[in-house]
Amino acid sequence: MNILEVAEIVGIVSFSLSGFFIATWNKLDILGIALAAFLTALGGGVVRDILSNRELFAFHNNLASILVIVVVFFAILLKLHRFEKIEKSPFFIISDTLGLVSFAISGAIVAVEVDFNFFGVVLLAFITAVGGGVMRDMLINKIPFVLVSEFYGSVAILVGVLIYLLNQIDLLNFITILMVFGFGMILRLVAYYKNWHLPKIV
Repeated sequence: MNILEVAEIVGIVSFSLSGFFIATWNKLDILGIALAAFLTALGGGVVRDILSNRELFAFHNNLASILVIVVVFFAILLKLHRFEKIEKSPFFIISDTLGLVSFAISGAIVAVEVDFNFFGVVLLAFITAVGGGVMRDMLINKIPFVLVSEFYGSVAILVGVLIYLLNQIDLLNFITILMVFGFGMILRLVAYYKNWHLPKIV
């Protein structure tokens, strides 16, 4: 199993849980919960694979769907939906951060593999990380999380920039990718708890 597959699996598991939390917080039925989990976990990866002209991982690998189903099943079994203020709970914040950073890394790595330029690497990192969440939020008629949450999309962009630069200086390897992962996790969590936001026009 290579680093791309690891990032993909971590992202799918984390975003399945994130989608489950958002769906139950918005009181969706079981079909809505399933759709929200699948869109959050797989939507960004599907767009990534289409843009990079790759075989769609979500449509050709049964593991992707199995992971989503298993996560939703155990989330219901463990009654995780009973947490109040889901979007403020540590379970949601950590799972969503894991998914964000993992998918940003997977998107950037795919872009590097297909020889995209700087803009392509950063854009694919961003789309892979936030695309599924945007689809989910549109489905439940919410302002996309990426547009209002603390420093959210910016983390994906910075991860894409770092992956591109590491590849340019021939230092893109398992260790440096883990370092980027740690940096992305810390940045997102600090931004959340310090309530960092990008400037708004008023």
